[in-house]
Parts: sequence; C-alpha cells; structure tokens
Amino acid sequence: MTTDGLTAFQRVRGRLFGIAYRMLGTATDAEEIVQEAWLRWQSADQAAVKDPGAFLAKVVTNLSIKQLTSARVRRETYVGEWLPEPVLTGRPEFDELGPLAVVAERESVSFALLLLLERLTPAERAAYVLREAFAYSHREVAELIGTSEANARQLASRAAKRVAAERAAAGPRRERRVDPGEWRKLVERFIAAAQLGEIGELEALLAEDVVSRADGGGKTFAARNAIAGRDRVARYLVGVLERFGAGIEPRFGEANGRPALVAVSPEGVEAVCFIEFTGDRISDLRFVMNPDKLTFAVAQLSRIGGPPDLGW
Repeated sequence: MTTDGLTAFQRVRGRLFGIAYRMLGTATDAEEIVQEAWLRWQSADQAAVKDPGAFLAKVVTNLSIKQLTSARVRRETYVGEWLPEPVLTGRPEFDELGPLAVVAERESVSFALLLLLERLTPAERAAYVLREAFAYSHREVAELIGTSEANARQLASRAAKRVAAERAAAGPRRERRVDPGEWRKLVERFIAAAQLGEIGELEALLAEDVVSRADGGGKTFAARNAIAGRDRVARYLVGVLERFGAGIEPRFGEANGRPALVAVSPEGVEAVCFIEFTGDRISDLRFVMNPDKLTFAVAQLSRIGGPPDLGW
C-alpha cells in the first residue's frame, strides 16, 4: 500500500460510509462494509485503477446489496419492531454522515426515509441512494451496480415513484423539519408529564392517532409491536418510565439530521428517541433501545466525554 493509495481511500471514506449506511440503515454494518472495501483496495492493482473513488464506490455498493439481501432474511426473525441504527449529527465531532447543511441532505438520512427504503428491492435502493443522495448520473449508477444505463434509469425511477407515493400516503404525518428550540419546548412538556404520571396532560400532547414504536431487539424492555392511540400510548410511556425508575435523564441533541433525545442512566445510554409533531401534537415516537444499535452512538459520545452536553 502506497501513501497515494491511503490518501485516495481516506479522501472518499466518508462517501463510502454514507452510501453503505443509507443502503443498510445500520452504522455498524456500514463500518464493516467500509473496512472490507479497504481490504480489497489494499489487494487491488491500484496503478491500473483510473478512478479510485468509482472503484471503491462500486465495491461498497455491491457489498451493500449483498448484505441487504441477507439482512432481509435475518429481519424476518427479528424480535419486535426493526428500526434503523441512529447516528449522532449536529456537531463537528459527529461527521460520519457528512455535511447536512440543506434539507435534501438531512432527509437522505432521516429515519422516515430509511424506513421507506426498506420497502424497495436492494437494486432499487442502491439506484435511489446513488442517484438522489449522491447525484450520480444514470450512467454512473449503471456502472456502480453492474447493469445497463436503461435499467439503472428504470430502477431509479421506480424507486423514486414508490418513495413519493409512500410520502403522499403519509399526508400530514409526513416527517417535517422543525425548529429545534420549539421542538425542545414541546418535548420538555411531554417529558414532565410522563415523569409525573399525568395521564391527562400527556394525552393532551398526543395526537389522537399517535403511534409509538420501540426497537429493543428482544434484549431490553420494549413493546414488541407498535402501539397506537392516545390513551394506549400515554399509559405505555408512563409504565416504561416507572419500570426504568427515576434514574433516566433526557439529553437533547441531534441524530440523523433531526432533533433527538438521548436517554441516559447511570449504566449508560438507554435509548435514542425520535419524537415527531403534527402541529403541536406528537404524532410519532420511535425509540431505539436495542443495546447493539446504540454502540455506534456511544462511540461517538466518547469523543466528547459522554452525553452531558450534546449541543443545543
């Protein structure tokens, strides 16, 4: 391995992780894919590679397609709800997903989109990610996934139409960008009501058709199915807090380009929570609680000495 070869890999490493993460929805798997790409780059005839970035992107894309195919089989036996693995963002130290300066960049890593992409075939997902998130041309997409330009165009078009249809069906519940300060005020009211067990106040903050999903992977206390409805969700949340006790502390921050809560206890990080509003009512809650899915965020937090101050 030459110095030039190492430099070429480091130059595109962020993009490689970004492709793999958007393809798989798991940061841990994305890291493994990037490591495998590095090993293949080391053994390649680098002098014969005209475009290292394209070579490595093709390796990562095809490894991700293969991984996604096998991952779908594993998810059929996954215990409870499956949610993507959160990646902390919003601070210079948390740069794995690259710049998220504009709406399109934030949306490309949002939980809402990652869950929609789960409904695509692996080839459709690859075409969508490469085209929409990284602006590859149809010709470049074809080269990266090993198909004809006409088929790459068809895959990308079909994927985009399916995503648009799902978003349209979501209507007012579609995930929207909110002002972090206003979001925090509403969430603080929500947390206070839940901690005090004030069911009435909690219900007043929930939309009538609110849905709560928790990913515990069978490794921690979490509902295995989605819970819907204002009354059921309110009572479930109060019950969860009572079970965990008073040791849980919420820390405000950002994950996947959105405001998020990191729930912390003396034992460590218990959950990363995404709370979505329609107007001033909570319409969706997503709790990532599987310890395996928190390891990446925990590693990120270790860079800033832990979770006491996540940013805003």
